[in-house]
Amino acid sequence: MLSNGQVLVAGGSGTGSVSLNSAELYNPSTGVWTITGNMIYTRYRHTASVLSNGQVLVAGGYGSGLYLNSAELYSPSTGVWTITGNMSYLRCCYTASILSNGKVLVGGGFGSSPYLNSAELYDPSTGVWTITGNISYARYYHTASMLSNGQVLIAGGYGNGLPLNSAELYNPSTGVWTSTGNMSYTRYHHTASMLSNGQVLVVGGLQSGVVYLNSAELYDPSTRVWTITGNMSYTRSYHTASTLTNGKVLATGGLISNSSELYQL
Repeated sequence: MLSNGQVLVAGGSGTGSVSLNSAELYNPSTGVWTITGNMIYTRYRHTASVLSNGQVLVAGGYGSGLYLNSAELYSPSTGVWTITGNMSYLRCCYTASILSNGKVLVGGGFGSSPYLNSAELYDPSTGVWTITGNISYARYYHTASMLSNGQVLIAGGYGNGLPLNSAELYNPSTGVWTSTGNMSYTRYHHTASMLSNGQVLVVGGLQSGVVYLNSAELYDPSTRVWTITGNMSYTRSYHTASTLTNGKVLATGGLISNSSELYQL
């Protein structure tokens, strides 16, 4: 979501599983998509982060048969992509979080290692990545949530051949990760949504390659405890979850469903 209200879509995997470098903009006022400048690299399973200066940082992913550590910046004012500093590690399927100081925290993922527990920070003022504290468990297909206290919560994912229910907190002031309460269910390819009361709602995902979940649970940052909440009507994985302006969360689609449903506290 750009500061001008438009939506930038970049990269992905297209027909025939070909990785893309194309990008386009959606204008909500007209409902029209328009082509914008191509990325320099084809990539999918990357991340895109809107920086405080309005530019978009795209990093990592997979493209042309390779894991990537390259990063590039999109300027909404010019529609042009420019190269910025490379990440220290090749990684895809990781998470990226904008910290209160404007830096971007990336953690975990899958690369040449193959499972990663490394984390690093991007500084928009210098265009340089620096290593920060390692995550306790190597993981990918996890979620990352920016808490109101400035810490980052990562939960679940898949690592070392197993689905995970562990969760950890990153403290930007120390660069250290600490374990917090475990989720009730192991899950990956789930979603995590910030609620208006500061809690984090985690729903759905996979418990194994064939076990889809409809369970949901809440993380309370004040107690660091997970509690079970109402189940979704449908099992979902690879779905989306959006926090609406009325405070409800809209869960949509997924690997085996085209349904939608609303969660309300």
